[in-house]
Amino acid sequence: MATVFLLPIAAATPGVSYVDITPSSGIHFRQSNSATPEKYLIETMTGGVAVFDYDNDGWADVFLVNGARIRIGQRDGEALDKSAPEFWNRLYRNNHDGTFTDVTEKAGVRGSGYGMGAAVGDFDNDGFEDLLVTNYGGVILYRNNGNGTFTDISQKAGLRVDGWTSSAGFFDYDNDGKLDLFICRYLDWDFSKNKYCGSRVEGGRSYCHPDNFKPISNYLFHNNGDGTFTDVSAKSHIAASPGKGLGVAFADFNNDGRMDVTVANDSFQQFLFINNGDGTFTESALAAGAGYTDEGKVFAGMGTDAADVNGDGKPDIVTTALSNETYAYFQNNGDGTFSYNTNVSRLGQITRLFGGWGMRIFDYDNDGRKDLFFANSHVMDNIGKMQPHLEYLQPLLLLKQAGGKFVNVSNQSGAIFTQKWASRGAAFGDLDNDGDIDIVVATCGGPAYVLRNEGGNQNGWIGLDLRGTKSNRDAIGAKVTLTSQSGTVQYGMVTTTASYQSAQDKRLFFGLGSGRGIRDIVIVWPSGVKQTIESPAIRKLLTVVEK
Repeated sequence: MATVFLLPIAAATPGVSYVDITPSSGIHFRQSNSATPEKYLIETMTGGVAVFDYDNDGWADVFLVNGARIRIGQRDGEALDKSAPEFWNRLYRNNHDGTFTDVTEKAGVRGSGYGMGAAVGDFDNDGFEDLLVTNYGGVILYRNNGNGTFTDISQKAGLRVDGWTSSAGFFDYDNDGKLDLFICRYLDWDFSKNKYCGSRVEGGRSYCHPDNFKPISNYLFHNNGDGTFTDVSAKSHIAASPGKGLGVAFADFNNDGRMDVTVANDSFQQFLFINNGDGTFTESALAAGAGYTDEGKVFAGMGTDAADVNGDGKPDIVTTALSNETYAYFQNNGDGTFSYNTNVSRLGQITRLFGGWGMRIFDYDNDGRKDLFFANSHVMDNIGKMQPHLEYLQPLLLLKQAGGKFVNVSNQSGAIFTQKWASRGAAFGDLDNDGDIDIVVATCGGPAYVLRNEGGNQNGWIGLDLRGTKSNRDAIGAKVTLTSQSGTVQYGMVTTTASYQSAQDKRLFFGLGSGRGIRDIVIVWPSGVKQTIESPAIRKLLTVVEK
């Protein structure tokens, strides 16, 4: 008798969709990657986004990272010109009415150099979110002055880095109440190392595969608490593992109260840095089963996130890959190992022909289950000439979780999912404070898009804005357990770091489905303090201060 396998049947939640509000939003940004016939690799990798409340008015603002002018025959050591307004990074203030105002010049964040990504965190615990911009050739740390302006304190802060920096993130790895900084580097690449890749006959010149370049180590900086950082990359053993880092996320994977690090590497083993609690980390991806596919193969890790996908209280890892590969889902087994659940979850089947960049594990329809969003594109703009079954411009993907598997509900979730973009970074947050998650997507050499979630708040929800006192003020690393009145339990952790070269709204949102209320919320702060909130009101944003 033949065995019949029944696939999960699920439709997008009725009445929930994403709508492109870019034309009316006031965010008229076009990313200038300065593409040249030389196919310099940085041209196709740029495009980070940050969603954060820079002016503390309770509404999330938007920051977009831009490139710089590259000339044919560009030499190493020559500054990349960012003086023209078309190359400026841009900051947009939220006007509370669905529109934004460009405040770049007033804020002083137009930038310098060729931008890649952004990270956000209140590193000096003064109550205002600070901003880090990664560049090819270094980083810029902007201290938020609290009056709508920022000051570049990169050199004063001791952030001396070189090479190609990509994703970065703030986290408190030693639980001392001060945010430290992890910075990924991509490749040992510079203009002098640019090679001719592709075919001189078929397809023409193309961007080189990362296999053509050597790996390079990442940075870890310890926050000294006086406005400066100390490079502890070697001391912490982070520098002992060179890779090809494009994405980073933080979580306490082994539930020991310390933040660990996962790094998405491009066509290289993925990294899992386990925090030893003594200022050092052990790279454990291979032993944990989180370094390769189930066939022992590398893949082009780009965007990544770490969160509890399946609702068992343990943070899992989802990482994008390139077309002809599959996006990876590493499920945390709770014993220091992970299972490669890419295929059993149907994530592999859905993503085979896609190349993923910005992404997030989140609950788009507030039904209480985590879903996935991916911003996609191939890396090579002429891939269709060499592999006709693939496309450079690709549509977005929205995957709904049903029965432990993922179902592609993109075609049922709005007209934007029929469009094809050269997507790169993506940042997630509640831009209109209505209880569902909106998305800003950056494209390479194209416009940024503001996608409003319409209808996601028809289910119950609660938002949490946690503020540490003993812990870092952003409460990054705080673990939250929510139990509904029906007994359903959900888990979350505060972070601004996920996706690809992008920073997220630090507020934590939980969907409640049709549930009528919450029994309690238990917060374990990074300091170790445990705090319980009984029967909070739903459909509200709740500010919680560490006691």
